[in-house]
Amino acid sequence: MTMKSNLKKAFLASAVLAATGAIAQAEPVKIGVAAEPYPPFASLDSSGQWVGWEIDVINAVCAAAELDCVVTPVAWDGIIPSLTGQQIDAIMASMSITEERLKTIDFSDPYYNTPAVIVADKSMNIEPTPESLAGKVVGIQASTIHQAYAQEHFKDSELRVYQTQDEANQDLFAGRIDATQADSIAMADFVGSDAGGCCEIKGAVANDEAILGKGVGAGVRKGDSDVLAALNKGIAAILADGTHAEITSKYFTTSIYSE
Repeated sequence: MTMKSNLKKAFLASAVLAATGAIAQAEPVKIGVAAEPYPPFASLDSSGQWVGWEIDVINAVCAAAELDCVVTPVAWDGIIPSLTGQQIDAIMASMSITEERLKTIDFSDPYYNTPAVIVADKSMNIEPTPESLAGKVVGIQASTIHQAYAQEHFKDSELRVYQTQDEANQDLFAGRIDATQADSIAMADFVGSDAGGCCEIKGAVANDEAILGKGVGAGVRKGDSDVLAALNKGIAAILADGTHAEITSKYFTTSIYSE
């Protein structure tokens, strides 16, 4: 055997070892969720563990995609900068796929899609329209599609901005605001609770896809094709094999996914 052959074999062996080592040493994929509670999608239980529909979906998607994922809480208003700044690798925090966000980050295929609704006290004769909400105090969560929608469509309302939806819900219960706009599933959970027994869903707002988006997807950095492909693979797998529906049935009475 020639020295040239030996060198070639040694080089190939080194390359294989290097590749194997890179895979073995690959760091976990950090999946960013909002640090603020957003039941029933994601919140901390009494033992300090993250639980909820979206947490279960994250675990299922990562398992199907063969990713080693770590749920990483980040303040909602800093979650996109945390992604672009590489503190996290993806966002799965009920973030809607919108034209504005697509200027900064990429999105996976949607993994849920529900309407935005108006919630108010049962005694109030309110409809989910700009005319009905004119002169009313409407609470919305900061840095969300609901804030953007309200600013565009409820210009004759007084808008009160909160850091979390839970804070808006508390003020609605206390009578400090007249209504709030948020996701239908999250608000169904609220009005079904003791604290939300005062209130009811008044209906869905008129669709504005440019603001409300095309459903909820996982956000990834621009050009991060490997993570994007893996998450899309996982989402497709759990939709196809019934895992998505099984998880959903534990939290909701109807499907929250529509194409």
